[in-house]
Amino acid sequence: MAFDGRLLDGVSVLASVVESGSFTRAGEILGLSPSGVSRSVSRLEERIGVRLLDRSTRSLRLTSEGERLYELAAPHLLGIEEAANLTAGTLGQVRGTLRASVNPIFARNVLAPRLPEFSQRYPGLQLTLIQHPDAGDLIADGIDVAIRFGPQSGSTMSSRLLLETRVLTVASPAYLTSRGRPGTPGDLEKHECLEFVDPQRGRPFEWEFRRDAQAVAVKNHGRFTFTDVDTMITACLAGTGIAQVLAFGVERHMADGSLVELFPDWPDETFPLYAVRPSRRLAPAKTEAFLEFCIEISKAAAT
Repeated sequence: MAFDGRLLDGVSVLASVVESGSFTRAGEILGLSPSGVSRSVSRLEERIGVRLLDRSTRSLRLTSEGERLYELAAPHLLGIEEAANLTAGTLGQVRGTLRASVNPIFARNVLAPRLPEFSQRYPGLQLTLIQHPDAGDLIADGIDVAIRFGPQSGSTMSSRLLLETRVLTVASPAYLTSRGRPGTPGDLEKHECLEFVDPQRGRPFEWEFRRDAQAVAVKNHGRFTFTDVDTMITACLAGTGIAQVLAFGVERHMADGSLVELFPDWPDETFPLYAVRPSRRLAPAKTEAFLEFCIEISKAAAT
């Protein structure tokens, strides 16, 4: 079979379908209509003479022949992308527009103060920062990369751990004066606890305490539930109740005494921050540049 660009195009489209999970999402990545994606895959099937995808109204699934083609072709597609990115890098062509969904805590405390440095380093790159909850469909939202707290699902996304921050249980001096200080995590059942909703699961986080090999789960309760961390912290500062917060982002309140850590002898509960992309394939040069910058400033923030 003679090789031509149409074969490479077809395999690239198939890979996008596999990695995004649908014709619609693949089309959004490639700038094609869903029907255009479907036609491209059909032409590839006709060209090589085998069925690659089993299609139904609800799902897409690779046939055994499709799985073999994808497994064999994917490393070569990555190699082509890597060669293109390296070439662009040697020419200093980190440019274009990048849409990044950035957790507001990271955006406010780490990224925003370093943006002048980013601008100087990559003058040809335009950055649009979008503050969405740490959930949602990156492809459907047109996001190139996201900075998110919390464990990330495997699927076809690519993720890099940026840092891990301690989870602190805190209260204001005013609350402790009126209600007393809990001596152990178990005492929290007698206190007003401020709940914060996990955006990935749609329900409040469970409270857990760790030290060494010990792990203690606490069934706390409270009248107030929040979906915005700043509002919860403001309520905690006002003496409304006890909250669990990330050490990353409340340093000022801890330093000036407006928040008090209740259980410093339980120091091992942590929460991860990830950089996430909607594909496991090699990142474009502009995305890789942003990722490397976030890794760099995260290391500085963690020290």
